Amino acid sequence: MQTSRQSPDEGPGRRGPWPSDWLRAALGLCALRALEAGPSYGYAIIAELERAGLGTVKGGTLYPLLTRFESAGLVRTRWEAGDGGPGRKYFALTDAGRAELDAQRGRWGGFAATTTHYLDPTRDGNDDGRTP
Repeated sequence: MQTSRQSPDEGPGRRGPWPSDWLRAALGLCALRALEAGPSYGYAIIAELERAGLGTVKGGTLYPLLTRFESAGLVRTRWEAGDGGPGRKYFALTDAGRAELDAQRGRWGGFAATTTHYLDPTRDGNDDGRTP
């Protein structure tokens, strides 16, 4: 996955591009989120993720993920003719995809809160790392 073309200082508290392993961990959830508003195609999803501050995702990273989602029944696809160019493959969330997004969104929030709490330099080192 390629990192962002943004200035290294863009975004709250940013210093340089996000580590690629962080982006890999979040990409599936973010791709589902990008489809929440309605059907979209690969390039538009990539642009949406970049606008959100996640950096530039290569098609070679995104398309296999979307194919896995299709195989798992989380997205459905359809081809639309292009305006004077090649057609586009559109991806849309299924009901199962929406349910998965909702479930994973909640789990991600808990994971992020637990991680943030654990990394807090002011927390008592004797606690178990879980959020209060």
